[in-house]
Amino acid sequence: MIKFVLMVNQQGQTRLSRYYESVELSRRAALEADAVRCCLSRKKDQCSFVEFKDFKLVYRQYAALIIVVGVSDGENELSIYELIHNFVEVLDKHFSRVIMFNLDSIHIILDEMIQNGHIVETNKNRILAPLTAINKMAEG
Repeated sequence: MIKFVLMVNQQGQTRLSRYYESVELSRRAALEADAVRCCLSRKKDQCSFVEFKDFKLVYRQYAALIIVVGVSDGENELSIYELIHNFVEVLDKHFSRVIMFNLDSIHIILDEMIQNGHIVETNKNRILAPLTAINKMAEG
């Protein structure tokens, strides 16, 4: 099961966080900081799967953006690694350049892909269908 998804920059600043398990607000900042620090401290030639506290971290870096996914021990790391890549491909398909000013759209994309900590959709066109409909209604 997916516990959380983080998008962070190379300085370790969280740009987006989505939790699928209840975590107290006071603990979220510390959890995010520790998880990001753990991923940023690793070398490029090291594996992108890390044992961390009572779960695993799967992360992938794209230019200045790092996506970190916390998963339970029973989750398949390679499927999550590919989910991250699929997520980035969907973002590339939807956004032409700057994505950080469209956080609502990113949340919609995540909601289409992951529900209650489980992967429910990977087809790019189906994931983007709600955003396409919203954009058509906005245009009139």
